[in-house]
Amino acid sequence: MKFRNLAAAAAALTLTATPVLAETGSADLARTAAPVSESNSFGRGAGSGFLALIAVVLFGLGIYLLINNKNNTPKSP
Repeated sequence: MKFRNLAAAAAALTLTATPVLAETGSADLARTAAPVSESNSFGRGAGSGFLALIAVVLFGLGIYLLINNKNNTPKSP
């Protein structure tokens, strides 16, 4: 029982001490932005319109299959 209490106290001490030690250790390090040589163009490529078209077609196909499902009869008598 005493070992269990000692382990719980050690865990609580490490959980409270870790952020304090991390803050004091990195006080002199400043975060700087890296230079950007080229910007990304997500969604502006030639394939994005094609992917949007495929998504719309698949969405419509899913709704069509959901509506025209002929097995909507209940299984119970």
